[in-house]
Amino acid sequence: MNKKKAIALRYKKGTDKAPKIVAKGINEIADKIIERAEEERIPIIKDEVATENFYGLDLNLEIPPEMYKIAAEIIAYVYTIDKKGR
Repeated sequence: MNKKKAIALRYKKGTDKAPKIVAKGINEIADKIIERAEEERIPIIKDEVATENFYGLDLNLEIPPEMYKIAAEIIAYVYTIDKKGR
């Protein structure tokens, strides 16, 4: 049986030097992360490879430089859909 995983990535332009993983969880906790994102109208991106890569990182620490590219792609996508929603 596959375990459902979720991570929450945060990047505050002008405040954070790099994105951080601010929440992560499996199964029920993953469901709560997704539910909270939906409540807050935070975009949800389904990418199993990215989730697996980010899941191994510690919470609240900046992601390592080798993960900047994938994080930048996610953040750019979120900005794009955010602008379309306005």
